[in-house]
Amino acid sequence: MSTGQSDFYDALETRSADQRAADLATVLPAQIAHAKANTDYYGRVLAEVDPAAISSPEALAALPVTRKSDLMAEQAAAPPFGGMTATAPRDLLRLYLSPGPIADPEGRGRDWWRMARAVFAAGFRQGDIAHNCFSYHHTPAGAMFETAAQAIGCAVYPGGVGATEQQVEAIAAFGADGYIGTPDFLGKILERADERAVALPTLKKALVSGGALFPAMREAYAAREIATLQCYGTADLGLVAYESPALEGMIVEEKVIVEILRPGTGDPVPDGEVGEVTVTSFNADYPLVRFATGDLSAILPGESPCGRTNNRIKGWMGRADQRTKVKGMFVDPAQIDRVVKSDPRILKARAEIVLIEQSDVMVVKIETSDCSPDFVDQLADSVRRECKLSGKIELVAPGSLPNDGKVIDDQRQYEV
Repeated sequence: MSTGQSDFYDALETRSADQRAADLATVLPAQIAHAKANTDYYGRVLAEVDPAAISSPEALAALPVTRKSDLMAEQAAAPPFGGMTATAPRDLLRLYLSPGPIADPEGRGRDWWRMARAVFAAGFRQGDIAHNCFSYHHTPAGAMFETAAQAIGCAVYPGGVGATEQQVEAIAAFGADGYIGTPDFLGKILERADERAVALPTLKKALVSGGALFPAMREAYAAREIATLQCYGTADLGLVAYESPALEGMIVEEKVIVEILRPGTGDPVPDGEVGEVTVTSFNADYPLVRFATGDLSAILPGESPCGRTNNRIKGWMGRADQRTKVKGMFVDPAQIDRVVKSDPRILKARAEIVLIEQSDVMVVKIETSDCSPDFVDQLADSVRRECKLSGKIELVAPGSLPNDGKVIDDQRQYEV
C-alpha cells in the first residue's frame, strides 16, 4: 500500500505496457493452472487446456466463458459454490447468499475484495473516518468496503442501509470525513441533515457504487464540497474498475483482466465498441475465469490523465442479457451471432423486435456492402434456420448500426 501523500495506492498502477505484459505472462498461466488443478468446475471446463499456453489476453480469449446462469446451475447441482472455489467453505471467512439465490464466498486476508484501491483513489487516507452505508446483512457489500477502508487505515462507522436520522447523528457525532454507499442515499442523508439544521462540515469525500451517479447528482454534492467518485464491482468478483480524480472513465483494477465481448458470444469486440464486461480474477480462493457479468461497457482509448496506466472502461452502460421471446420462441444474442458468422459479407447485425397490430415482428438489420436480392434471400434463410422463425431483412450501410451493445433491441410497447 502507498504511504505518505502518494497519489497512487501502489506501484502496480503506474506500470509500463511492457512491464504489464511481462507480469501477466507469469501470473495468468499460474492462475489458470491453479483454477484447473484446485476446482472441480474448472477441472472439467479446462480439461483440454494447457495453462502454460494462456499467457496473454489474446490466448485467454480462446477459453470458454462462464455466465451467471452457469454459476447458478452449478451451485444448484453442487452446493454451495458449484465446485468453483479452491477453498473449502469451512475455511472461508464469511459466506453470503445474494439474490438469485447465488452463494458468494469471502476468504481470509487483508482487503480480500481488493476494494481498497478504489477507496484510496476517492481520497480516503489513514486516520480518516469512513461512514459506510452499504448493507452488512446476507450480501457482501458492507464487508467489501469496510475491509477496504480498514486496509488503508481508516476507522469505519458501520451505518448500513436506512435509518437516515441515525446516519446524520453519527456523521455529526464522529466527524466522518467521507461517505461510502449508494449515490442516492447520500442525498437523502444530506436532505435530512438540512431539515434538522445539522451541519456536516467534515464530510468532504464520497465513494459510491450500486446505482447510477447522474451528473446533476455529482454536481450537487460538489456544490457542498463533497468530492464524489464511483467504482464498479460485483459480489462474485469484488472490485472491477474505479474512478480517479481525473474523472475520465473507470480504471481497471490491477488484479483482474477485463474483456469486452459481443453479447451472447466469447468474442472480444474492438476497443470502443460496447459489449459485455467479462472478467478473469486472480483471486486464489475463487478463481473465476472469463466470468461474464451481464453488464455492458466499452474500452476507452489511451491512459488516464491521472497517471494510472491500466485499461479504462466507460463505466456501466446497461445489461447485456437481451434474450427475449418472439411469437412464443426465445431469440438469443448467440443466434444472431451465428447468423453474422455464417457469411463474411456480414459485418454486424441487430434484431429489432416491434409490435405491429399487436403482432410480433422481427426486423434483422444487417451491416453489409452487398445489397443483392440473392443475398437478402440467403440471409432470410439463415435467420429462419438459426432462430426458428422468420424475420424481415433490412440491409444497412457499414458503421450505421448504433454502438450500444445491443444485439437484440426489443422495442415493443404493450397497451395496458
